[in-house]
Amino acid sequence: MNPASNLILVGPMGAGKSCIGRRLAERFGMRLVDADQEVERRTGAPIPTIFQCEGESGFRARERTTLAELLEQDGIVLATGGGAVLDPQTRERLRTRGFVVHLHLAPLQQLQRLARDRTRPLLARPDREAVLNELAELRDPLYAEVADLRYDTGRLTAAAATDHLADLLDTRWQRTHAPAGSGVST
Repeated sequence: MNPASNLILVGPMGAGKSCIGRRLAERFGMRLVDADQEVERRTGAPIPTIFQCEGESGFRARERTTLAELLEQDGIVLATGGGAVLDPQTRERLRTRGFVVHLHLAPLQQLQRLARDRTRPLLARPDREAVLNELAELRDPLYAEVADLRYDTGRLTAAAATDHLADLLDTRWQRTHAPAGSGVST
């Protein structure tokens, strides 16, 4: 068991990090923080615009800074972006600042879930399946490196996945509470 006050969700786009994260936060009486939404809030621009103006490297720099600050908090459910694990320092922070769940989803299942989604800059290419396969090849080992638990979301609805995952977390996550004076209630 990894004792931690934070629950951190990593995994590829479409795996359900935001949706399942929201449901887990409610179930555990915690606050959900969506890293992508926080980057957008701080920047004042949607992620596709950030990619367009600053490229992926500019977005990743903003993501890295935002995650470093978010991971100083206690008592949160943190839904990360799919590429959050690309930075070695972020991976170290993820491992030390929370119980990390890798929400796994195979590329073909991602393709199905994201078929109508045109908001993802990395999928703004003609061969989306090839992109998803390349991302999985690069990122899956990094998700495994930081994860305390790997959970496949491919065959379940968000509600069913949340219920089953919450039951697993009850037995595998030793939840600690935020330290006194942290300003975070759990």
